[in-house]
Amino acid sequence: MYKRLFGLAVAVLVAVPVLAQPAQLDTVRAGRFDNGKMWTFDQPPVAYFQQEYGFTPDAAWFEKARLGALRIPGCTASFVSPYGLVMTNHHCGRGHVQQLSGAGEDLVQTGFMARNLADERKASSMYADQLIAIDDVTAEVDAALAGKTATAERAAARQAAFQAITQRLQGQHGAGHVTQVISLYNGSKYSAYTFKRYSDVRLVMAPELQLGYFGGDPDNFTFPRYTLDMTFFRVYENDQPLRPQHYFRWATNGSREGDPVFVIGNPGSTNRLEPMSLLDWRRDVQEKETLSYLRETMSALWAEYERSHSPALLEQYFGLSNGEKLYTGRVKGLNDPYLMQRRRVAEASFRAASPEGAVAIDSLAALQTRKREHMADYQAFTGFAVPGPYTSATLSRAVIAALPMLSAEQKAQALARVPRQSAQLDEALMTARIRRFLAAYEADGFRIEGSTAETPAQLAREIVTQSVFADSARAAQALASGSAPDGDLGARYAALIVPKLVAYQTAATGFTARQTDLLADLGRARFAVYGYNEPPDATFSLRMADGRVTGYPYNGTTAPAYTTFNGLFDRYASFKLRREGAGDWDLPERWHNPPASFDRNTPMNLVATTDIIGGNSGSPMLNRNLEVVGLVFDGNIESLPSSFIYAPETYNRAVAVDVRGMLEALDDVYNVNRIVHELKNGVFVRTEAEATQALGEGRPAPARRTSPVRRTPRPRR
Repeated sequence: MYKRLFGLAVAVLVAVPVLAQPAQLDTVRAGRFDNGKMWTFDQPPVAYFQQEYGFTPDAAWFEKARLGALRIPGCTASFVSPYGLVMTNHHCGRGHVQQLSGAGEDLVQTGFMARNLADERKASSMYADQLIAIDDVTAEVDAALAGKTATAERAAARQAAFQAITQRLQGQHGAGHVTQVISLYNGSKYSAYTFKRYSDVRLVMAPELQLGYFGGDPDNFTFPRYTLDMTFFRVYENDQPLRPQHYFRWATNGSREGDPVFVIGNPGSTNRLEPMSLLDWRRDVQEKETLSYLRETMSALWAEYERSHSPALLEQYFGLSNGEKLYTGRVKGLNDPYLMQRRRVAEASFRAASPEGAVAIDSLAALQTRKREHMADYQAFTGFAVPGPYTSATLSRAVIAALPMLSAEQKAQALARVPRQSAQLDEALMTARIRRFLAAYEADGFRIEGSTAETPAQLAREIVTQSVFADSARAAQALASGSAPDGDLGARYAALIVPKLVAYQTAATGFTARQTDLLADLGRARFAVYGYNEPPDATFSLRMADGRVTGYPYNGTTAPAYTTFNGLFDRYASFKLRREGAGDWDLPERWHNPPASFDRNTPMNLVATTDIIGGNSGSPMLNRNLEVVGLVFDGNIESLPSSFIYAPETYNRAVAVDVRGMLEALDDVYNVNRIVHELKNGVFVRTEAEATQALGEGRPAPARRTSPVRRTPRPRR
């Protein structure tokens, strides 16, 4: 889910044609599932599943769905064999693959296949959490908040209650478990989620970057898509492959268009229960400034990457580019009259049903008005972090030294965490930040005594070349001595902006705490009206989302529900004659001439109406028998406003790698027979030789029969 587009100003962005909409906005009606279908395991929607899909999952079904899924850092994964084999996305495991590259290796570029069990490499920074227990702790948290009215007092009491609950439950479950208190419905309900944490996770297989991220920037957030965004790890316990009780078998026959599917994953964050005043704030300030900051930072990173060709820098760029495209879609959605009118209609209906809710909505609107008084501060400091990877190192050190609330020891610790940067990147990042200060505060954010600079770029160069804070050792010496040299430009610039930073942080902290309390009031009022009939906003906690495999109208034609390997090779062939080669659509060497047994008609990617968002990367897409039919890796570009509203009728789709495509690649291109045997047959072998013998390799292959992609008839229009 990485990507980016340069140079589009927000003013241009909001002029892009909006989604298809009625001629008169006063005819717009809210949809039944505008707030989404990210159901919790606390209250699974059994009756709805019966109504919609004609089957009634029992407690055992939900238990298997919950225990087969995993949460890994930033993503989702799942057990897919009785021997601890774990499936997730290539982009979720990419950082770990890079860390596991030895001397002379670049496993991200070349791919990795553990031919034997002994070849599986331990990823030291990887862990996998399995949700084993859910406890409703709402009464306990509410009791801790009872009688407390001051915002700061309530925040402290809430945090103390969370800590007490966490310590008690972790003590009950013992070592190797972690507990997290999850706020649901904006604090109307609280659940304690206890996870079994597996810390011995080893890399088994990862394709080459060119396949795991095929299409690169141009194809990101698009469909039709042709990418093998998959990676396999294995969980070990006591130095042996784990034998999980629950795992998801592979549906080797895949799915058909129209089939119901279920995504089990950890969606990160949505804002579907927020009032319109807060969405207006996001449209005018928060999302708009975040998008601007991302573009400025990416420009600086890319210029440095072209100079240094650092893989780590490219990975940082990929991460920001994914966010840039995400925020492009969010800003577009917030400016879409049709989608926002649906939100307004829903809010008006709720106000009429809940006097308490109306009070909370009005109070939140008044708070947004107060926040707008600090718009310049938000503009200046969006994305500003000291220390931080995307803040100028020189500026970080100067600000740390000037912060009045930090002790000398805290300053020394913070200085040690400032990342190393080249002078060129340092200067570029500082230039971008000075431009933001200048735009926000005019001359007050630019001019300092002792500088002759006429532009932000000139001022940044002066500071980086002259200040002691441009060097970590000299900065530490200045801190130890108690001050920078007289006239140091870095110190002078920090003295200019630190008072503004402190005032901004103080105001933002107060606004955030007050907003949290008001959103909790709103959440309780909403829950009183709707109960569990609508799911809570995403919180990077385990959810299930339902939908159907289906294509959609697209750019005057039709996006099919499935793509095949034929499209992969067509994309490669269509671009390879360019002067610079195929570029983002290049194929790794092993894919140029796949074996004759490889079936190019095999489905590769698919789309479904399941409700996903960031954090769902790596989620298994399952049929009603809880068998894997796909591996979620992205959403299409029409889904980007889904942080605020779920609207599948406007062609919001989840994109997944088809199980048949994964198996075809593993079997015929990567030739990892022991993994194929494990996935297809649930049989564990330690060596490739054993697997070859078990699968009867070397004998004449039977005639292959393509598994056709069957489509439901589309009515004539």
